[in-house]
Amino acid sequence: MDLDAYVQAHHADWERLAALTRQRTLSGAQSDELIECYQQVATHLSVVRTSAPDPQLVAHLSALLARARTRTVGTRTSTWRSVGRFVTERFPAALYRLRWWWIGSLVGNVVVAAVMTLWLLGHPNVEQSLLSPQQIDDLVSRDFENYYSEHAASHFATQVWINNAWVAALCLALGVLGLPVLWLLFNNLANLAIIGSIMIRHEHGGHFFGLILPHGLLELTAVFVAGGVGLRLFWSWVEPGVLTRAQSMAREGRTAGTVALGLVGVLLVTGIIEAFVTPSPLPTWARVGIGVVAELLFFAYVFVLGRAACLRGHTGDLGADLLEDRVATAA
Repeated sequence: MDLDAYVQAHHADWERLAALTRQRTLSGAQSDELIECYQQVATHLSVVRTSAPDPQLVAHLSALLARARTRTVGTRTSTWRSVGRFVTERFPAALYRLRWWWIGSLVGNVVVAAVMTLWLLGHPNVEQSLLSPQQIDDLVSRDFENYYSEHAASHFATQVWINNAWVAALCLALGVLGLPVLWLLFNNLANLAIIGSIMIRHEHGGHFFGLILPHGLLELTAVFVAGGVGLRLFWSWVEPGVLTRAQSMAREGRTAGTVALGLVGVLLVTGIIEAFVTPSPLPTWARVGIGVVAELLFFAYVFVLGRAACLRGHTGDLGADLLEDRVATAA
């Protein structure tokens, strides 16, 4: 096929389709013409791909058809409206529906952390086997506090955000296996208990809690949410209920994806607090107060917005319209 001749023969059709897609409003006749042109250009693209697959022309026609298809099918809601619905409906509904899983994770982890800390306080020989006297002195007198201020606040916030998001993502991604989630949570608590016991034994307990609580309340809650939702994903195939195992895992997997996206925002807030509030010259009561307020706002978000969203029928899963699209695409 002579590609140049083919382009010359059908260029007017392509230009007409492009012009129709650029118009803000279309009459009934123009809408019919848009569909007809779309079908014609789709045929042209198929011919070009089969007979003379010029990469630039294929890319041009593909982009033109994509714009035309969007104009033909339309969109349900704007991007910002979709984001708003996610923040006010899907994410809080997922947190509320799975509240007993992550609240159980939170309570269990707090109890385990307290038991570990008390045990370490009663067994100082463990501390001595982990760190040398010089390392302990450096940690208590300098290193623990410097950790929060040795880097530029913006860079530190980004680093903390990425690290915590990674831990939460692992809890969700490995949730289907169950045991890896427990291992991740245990390691996280072990580090916290070891440092806490060392600081408390050396009479720096107030300093420790004054630095850890401003950001740690919401940060650890986010990690415990990820752990609880990950364990729910594991339980979805152990005990699927009235659904098949595939259906149960699919539903909880999609909900875990919702929680993962939402926790990115929550952990961004904790990273900002850790970088800008924790090392700030504010008095301890003010810094801890900010952490408490952030934690209370999170619980209000779940039990006010989340409860209301659940009462309206939201579960944190994809909407029925999107599920239909997925089924249609698979078909």
